[in-house]
Amino acid sequence: MSDIAEILEKVKNGEMSVDDALLSIKKAPFEDIDYAKVDFHRKLRQGAAEVIYGASKTSEQMIGICDVMKKNGQKTILITRLSKEAAEDIKEAHPDLTYYENAKIGIVGEIPKKDGNGKILIATGGTSDIPVAEEAALTAEALGNEVIRLYDVGVAGLHRLLPHIDEIMRANVIVAIAGMEGALASVIGGLADCPVIAVPTSVGYGASFGGISALLSMLNSCASGVSVVNIDNGFGAGFLASRINHMKMPGKENTTINENVSNE
Repeated sequence: MSDIAEILEKVKNGEMSVDDALLSIKKAPFEDIDYAKVDFHRKLRQGAAEVIYGASKTSEQMIGICDVMKKNGQKTILITRLSKEAAEDIKEAHPDLTYYENAKIGIVGEIPKKDGNGKILIATGGTSDIPVAEEAALTAEALGNEVIRLYDVGVAGLHRLLPHIDEIMRANVIVAIAGMEGALASVIGGLADCPVIAVPTSVGYGASFGGISALLSMLNSCASGVSVVNIDNGFGAGFLASRINHMKMPGKENTTINENVSNE
């Protein structure tokens, strides 16, 4: 439920006055701290709070942004492309930071409860793709999703993928991550009935051109229902997977009610 929906629910239940509700909604949608304009209404507009891209920011800037986010009630702060050195600095100011070095992800605060419609499956072609996969997986988890990890199941050993058909069939969204020729996305796309998000990685030898070969292969996939994000963009894939996994499904509540009635 969004913050505004919660406010309206409190007004409906008599827990908050109309004036107090109006004041809460009218509060500034962002705060200008000179080097950043921290967006507090991002979650209301897009369903997920603002994420800090850490690669081009100083430790002091990220600490300041986290301070403002916390002051305004954000309980989970996701920082991507965060260096180990910057993470150590931030942890001194925010001890509740958890740093995942392999994925270069920092999470300040608590991982939220899982409230997605189903499970997000994240698969990699090889072990070398795991850092990008972990960026996707941790992003999805920080946004309230249950994630299944399926690593090193690429087409060089297709028999490693086939025992996991049930997990593939039950997933609500799949993120397929691979470098070199990027064939994993097409293989999984031909097996699954859910959206497949392909992530090309920069893993590979010279003619892979830093991931361009995998990118072009995935863009030209013959499997329907495969979309593609940028090279090494695990965050983008995890975010998109979360958005799909949180989409409201028309008639879902009515179906649940009818099932409960029939069981009685």
